[in-house]
Amino acid sequence: MRTNIVIDDKLMEQAMRVSGLSTKKEVVGRALSEFVQRHTRKDLLELRGKIQFADNYDYKAMRKGR
Repeated sequence: MRTNIVIDDKLMEQAMRVSGLSTKKEVVGRALSEFVQRHTRKDLLELRGKIQFADNYDYKAMRKGR
């Protein structure tokens, strides 16, 4: 979709610098993608009390295999 938008020049320059992307189109595309990913993840607080772990679950033992 083609559209024209006004974006703060300093903000765009900063976004290009920190992202390492070379075009405004890439920066806007990445920003939109990350925005959608962030807002579609389940909020961890929503999961509180809804996950039950097995009685023998030992996260420390699982970490040893890393």
